[in-house]
Amino acid sequence: MNRIRCIGVVIILASFISACASPEEELPYSANSSMYPTAIREPPSAATPLQNDQALDSFPLSEPGPYFAGKHEVSIIDESRSGREIKLVIWYPAIKQVGAAGSAVVQNAAPDMSDAPYPLILTGLNSGSYLYKSHLATYGFVTVIVLSPGFSYTAPWNNAVIDGPLDFLFALDVLTSTPPENLAGILDTNRVGAAGYSSDGFFSLALGGARIDPEYYFSQCANVPSLDPPLSPFFVDYFCNLSERWDEFSSQVGSEISTTSDGLWQPTTDDRIQAIMPMAPDSAWLYGDKGLAAINIPALIIAGTEDDLVSYEKASCYIYDHLVNSDRILISFIGKKHMMVENSEVIRRINHFTVAFFGYHLQGQKEYADYFSEDYIMQFDDLFWGVYPNE
Repeated sequence: MNRIRCIGVVIILASFISACASPEEELPYSANSSMYPTAIREPPSAATPLQNDQALDSFPLSEPGPYFAGKHEVSIIDESRSGREIKLVIWYPAIKQVGAAGSAVVQNAAPDMSDAPYPLILTGLNSGSYLYKSHLATYGFVTVIVLSPGFSYTAPWNNAVIDGPLDFLFALDVLTSTPPENLAGILDTNRVGAAGYSSDGFFSLALGGARIDPEYYFSQCANVPSLDPPLSPFFVDYFCNLSERWDEFSSQVGSEISTTSDGLWQPTTDDRIQAIMPMAPDSAWLYGDKGLAAINIPALIIAGTEDDLVSYEKASCYIYDHLVNSDRILISFIGKKHMMVENSEVIRRINHFTVAFFGYHLQGQKEYADYFSEDYIMQFDDLFWGVYPNE
């Protein structure tokens, strides 16, 4: 394994947690039965290919895929960081089994080995629990939701910008070397993607290889008084808290990351991570153009053009413009704000694009390219390919 370490950053408000966790979004399953009297083998060996004459006028990959999904929860301990405990929620392709009560068994369901091993998608609590849930598993992915201990969606930038990405990479290492016994053989940890909305999107940029540029970050915080419109005191504190305790912060990072020859901190990435999907991320202040230019893998950005928490122009568009690799895409949701992820139709579309993007890059589903192409996106009046020209 060839790992280079880096720092990521987080942003999202507590409203994402409460607003998205609505009753209708809960998964209707029974996880109590451990008995498997009946095994029902339903999914075919692969997702149904697109037909050449199939009209590209809907979001077919938003519908559940051909696999049943199982769920496994586990805690792992990073002894190198003072016994840090990291919880993982793992969704994976499984064999549909009926328990004694007649309900489908989801928790610790027997894995479907027919097409194993399956590529991994790393994501965080909100994206994994409220956007993706079991969806990606039904298309032959293993979704690993990483719960970083002590992480808060409302706290100013702090040590979580270090610990979060390191938690993701530690989880990847553990799943590679010592996977849970009941999941042995289904994980392809050489084909990995990172995805997520808001703070989880920030983590995916860090895992993709972005490098912190301290000089750029300090220049942004110094420019706060001249911003028009002005930034609220909450966001000033949120973004610039690190600038007030930088010496303490950088000493905690360690020389492995903070020692540089070009002014940029070392990235936290891994060559097993092959594509990233950061949605509404706000990393521009920490990375700048130089730090973002370090990302050299395919990236799909999703953002609302009227985002009221994470600036569309100064964050998502800036990031898109400064990714230098040719395999970068921006899909703009016209007129949508940050909390567009409360909308079930937006969630459907995000799931569709996630399956298509990672299916293409990690599974070799070349026909999926049609489902996130410019021709496809521009069919819809409320979507735009690239930077939307706000008047």
